[in-house]
Amino acid sequence: MKDQEEIYNKVVAVFEDLFELDANDISPDSNLYEDLDIDSIDAVDLVIELRKMTKKKIQPDDFKSVRTVQDIVEQVDKLLHSS
Repeated sequence: MKDQEEIYNKVVAVFEDLFELDANDISPDSNLYEDLDIDSIDAVDLVIELRKMTKKKIQPDDFKSVRTVQDIVEQVDKLLHSS
């Protein structure tokens, strides 16, 4: 994955597959908990999928501040560009 748009599209696909959400209901500003109704168990499933996508270990502290879809995209982008 080269850019944030590609990452965003992959993240949206994960939301569609994992949580059966409609892509039209997802935007970069969508709040995970309020708009997309993601709970703590869903969040764990999401981190597992992101780990598969990035092939990197995800630190829980990195995701404590994640609140929106764009936050996820930025964290994944950071993971992909770290060594």
